[in-house]
Amino acid sequence: GTGISPFIYTQNSLSLSVLFWGFFSSRYTVNTFFLSFYHVFTEPTFVSASWVQRTDDPDNEKIYVFFREKNSDHNREADPLISRIARVCKVDEGGSKRFFQNMWTSFLKARLVCGIPKESLYFNRLQDVYVMHADNWQDTRVYALFTSNWNSTAVCIYTIKMIENIFENSKFKGYNNNLPTPRPGTVRTLLFNIVKDHSEMADWVDSDPFYISTNNYTKIVVDRVQAADQRFYNILLLATGIKFRFLSSFAQKTLIVGSAERITAVNLQSCQEYSKSCEECVLARDPYCAWTNDGYSRNKFSLISLIALFPFSPPFLSFLQEPRNRTKREIPPLSSVHLRTVHSVPQGVPFYLSCPIDSYHAEYTWEQKGQKSPCLQMLTNCLHLIPSMSQEKYGTYRCISEEKDYIKVVGTYELIENQDPKKCSKSNTPDNWNAAPALIPEMTWITLLLALLIHSRGNA
Repeated sequence: GTGISPFIYTQNSLSLSVLFWGFFSSRYTVNTFFLSFYHVFTEPTFVSASWVQRTDDPDNEKIYVFFREKNSDHNREADPLISRIARVCKVDEGGSKRFFQNMWTSFLKARLVCGIPKESLYFNRLQDVYVMHADNWQDTRVYALFTSNWNSTAVCIYTIKMIENIFENSKFKGYNNNLPTPRPGTVRTLLFNIVKDHSEMADWVDSDPFYISTNNYTKIVVDRVQAADQRFYNILLLATGIKFRFLSSFAQKTLIVGSAERITAVNLQSCQEYSKSCEECVLARDPYCAWTNDGYSRNKFSLISLIALFPFSPPFLSFLQEPRNRTKREIPPLSSVHLRTVHSVPQGVPFYLSCPIDSYHAEYTWEQKGQKSPCLQMLTNCLHLIPSMSQEKYGTYRCISEEKDYIKVVGTYELIENQDPKKCSKSNTPDNWNAAPALIPEMTWITLLLALLIHSRGNA
């Protein structure tokens, strides 16, 4: 209906329960009426709205709205958009028929700032907000996702106590006279003109970035998990260019990801991916999974942070609670399970070795006769290029990964000299690279050849 839904489905709008529908209407009684405040906005783009409940004082509950609007500062160096937070009383039904009919009487707004003032670094464009409610309403946290002009992303955290401090104590922008008692924006008063003409706070609600990334994230969801050390940790889930929503159930936690074409449910507890060994499970640092002496588990006590708090050794497993009805199994250490391949290669031919990349958090190196060389990473493979086989190039090569002081031998390769070129192991020679798509994807063939060419010239 008019005033409730936007004219087109792509137009930005908000909805918040049946008591606060959209940002332009309120249904607090049987008769629906619309409260308008277009005069306090400048080309707004609404991002989110949240109703923060106060069990000890329900009549004083507030609704907070997060939005972007056009910046009135026309300075060339100023960002054309600024972010704001607005507050309105939940019980605000608008003014009387004589004064400010169909208009909010408690509406206030303040600038929402995320940045590092000392470095003149600001993220001015609010993209998304996630509100994590607490038992004490003042401890409720607002996780706000911002972007900058150069498409960097930052997450800033605000508490409702911080926000309320600005609305309750800040001066009104552009108003220099003494304020009446009680303060405008808290209860009805005949001096509604102050709220109407000076609804913006002079002080800003500001915070330093909690997280900064060069990725252009647009959506944020925050979850809370309990770790093996009994402490609670907040998990940030960020997305680029898609819409998602977090749904939690007793059985499992699911992330609902939506786009214009489809909606997908992503299980956040895919612990079976780390079923090979304890090392693999812990190094994954998946906050939704844990490892016990009987295997992986979707335990509520996850291993988050233990990899950073303790050395990588089995003793910390004693912190975990073992799940019931699980079959115990013996699994050899991951460091002892690796590939061993023998290649017979004649002298004078180029050759390469490849081992799989199990973790992108690890650092991979090649070792041969005590000498270490860096890994040439090609998507899911770690390569070692040999421009021309010579006597000193033969021997044993080991592909080694190191992550958080945990060292693992991923693969061992033996290169032996072949006196008969007709019986050469050609699977890893340039002439037969096209026959090994599993080792080198098509898009990397040219890159690999160029790398080999550059490396060969450098050693000429």
